[in-house]
Amino acid sequence: MAKAIMIQGTGSNVGKSMIVAGILRACRARGLNVRPFKPQNMSNNAAVTSDGGEIGRAQALQARASGVPPHTDMNPVLLKPQTSTGAQVIVQGQVVGTQEARAFGRNKDTLMPRVLESFHRLATQCDLIVIEGAGSPAETNLRAGDIANMGFARAANVPVILMGDIDRGGVIAQIVGTQAVLDADDNAMIKGFCVNKFRGDRSLFDSGRDDIAARTGWPSLGVLPWFTPAARLPAEDVMDLPARARSGGSGLVIAVPQLPRIANFDDLDPLLAEPSVDLRMITQGTPLPADADLVLLVGSKSTISDLAELKSAGWDIDIAAHIRRGGHVMGLCGGYQMLGKTISDPEGIEGPAGTVDGLGHLDVHTILEPVKNLSLRLGTHLESGAELSGYEIHMGKTTGPDCAHPWLRFGADDDGAASRNGRVLGCYLHGIFASDMFRSAYLAALGAPSSVLFEDQVEETLDALAAHIESYFDLDALLAAAAEVR
Repeated sequence: MAKAIMIQGTGSNVGKSMIVAGILRACRARGLNVRPFKPQNMSNNAAVTSDGGEIGRAQALQARASGVPPHTDMNPVLLKPQTSTGAQVIVQGQVVGTQEARAFGRNKDTLMPRVLESFHRLATQCDLIVIEGAGSPAETNLRAGDIANMGFARAANVPVILMGDIDRGGVIAQIVGTQAVLDADDNAMIKGFCVNKFRGDRSLFDSGRDDIAARTGWPSLGVLPWFTPAARLPAEDVMDLPARARSGGSGLVIAVPQLPRIANFDDLDPLLAEPSVDLRMITQGTPLPADADLVLLVGSKSTISDLAELKSAGWDIDIAAHIRRGGHVMGLCGGYQMLGKTISDPEGIEGPAGTVDGLGHLDVHTILEPVKNLSLRLGTHLESGAELSGYEIHMGKTTGPDCAHPWLRFGADDDGAASRNGRVLGCYLHGIFASDMFRSAYLAALGAPSSVLFEDQVEETLDALAAHIESYFDLDALLAAAAEVR
C-alpha cells in the first residue's frame, strides 16, 4: 500500500517545488518507487506528458527526479493565467474552458473528485507520493472549497509538513502565524515544520527553531541551507527570471522581452547555463539593447495582448532596427506567431474576435483555433543536421510563403519558417535549446561556443539536491509521518 506526505508552504516561492524534487530523488536513491503530485497548480510554464496532456513544468521536473515519465495524474488541475482575473482551466491534462477567478473560486470544489481520482490512481503505481501544496494554507479567504492545500489534505487524509522561507524574513511569524489562523482540524494535519533558504551559520538560528517548536508543538525536520545550484533547475515563477538572467555569462548577447503573459520560459534555462551567453531579460520601460546579437521572443499564454504590450513598449521599433543592423531574431510558439504578418482570432479564444497586425518580419499568417496541439517531437536541424527534441503546446495554425523556407524536420515533414535572408526564424517547438547538439550548432553559427551538456547538468543538480536533503532534512522523520493512502 502506498504512503503519502504533503509539503505545504507559508507562502508562494518558499521553495516547495525544489524541495519536493529533492525529497523524491533522495527517496528514489533509497530504493523507493516514488511519484510527485500537486492537486492544483497555477503556472504558464507547462510540460506535455507521455499520455498526451499537459501539467505544470515543476511536476515534470519532479517526475524526472522520480525517474518516471510525466503524467497528467501528477497535476490534475492546472490554471494558466490569460488575464489579470481569468485563466484557462486544464483538468487531467485537457482544456475544459476559461474562468474568471471569482467563478473558479465558487466552482473549484467540484473538481475534488477528479483530483482524488488522479491521486488514487497514482497510489496504485508506487510506494510513496510526495505532494506539493500551492501558495499557503493560511489564506483563509480561499479555504472554502479548497483543493490545493488543507482541503486536499483533509479529503485524502494526508499528513503535512509546513515549510517556511527564512530568506524573506519573519520565518518565526510565518510558521507560528500559520498555526494561529488555521482551525483545529487543519492544524491537526501538520506533523512538523522545516525552514528553507538559510544563509550563513545555521547554529545562529537554533534558538529560533526551538522557539517555533515550543510555540507550535510541532517538531523540526530541519533548517535547510541555501541551495545555490537551484539556479540550474527550471524556474516555475517568472519573477525568478530577471535574477537568473543577471547570473548569466558574457559574450553573445541575447535579449528577451519580458511580456506579461510569458509562458514556457524554461526554454531559456539552457542558454542561461552557457558561459558564452549573456542573456538579458528586458523589462517594460527599457529599450532592447543595441548590442544584442539575438532577440528571442518566447511563448505567451495570450499572444495578441502580449503583442500589444510589445508594441506599446516600443520594442517593435527596436526589433526592426535590430534586423536592419544585421541582427538575428527567433520566435518560439507565441513569439513565432507575433513575427508574422497577421494573427486572426475568429472565435474570440483570447478575447474579442478579430485580426491584428503582427510584426511582419516573417511572411506568415496565424489563425487561432480552439483545439490545442499537444505533442512530443523528435527531429533534426536542417542546416547542421543536429538532432533535437521538444514539445508543442499551442492553439493556432501558421501558414504562408516563409513556411516554404523550413529549418526543422520531424520525420518526413519539414517545419518552421525562415525569412529569405535566414536571420529571422520561427517555430512552435519548445525545449529546442535543451538539445545539446542543436544548441551547440546554433550558437556556433552566431559566434559563441557551447560548453554545457544541459541534460547531464540537470541530472547532476538533482543528485546534488538529493544529497542536500539527506544532509539537512530529517528524511526518516518524513517517511515515518507519511500515512497509507486509503
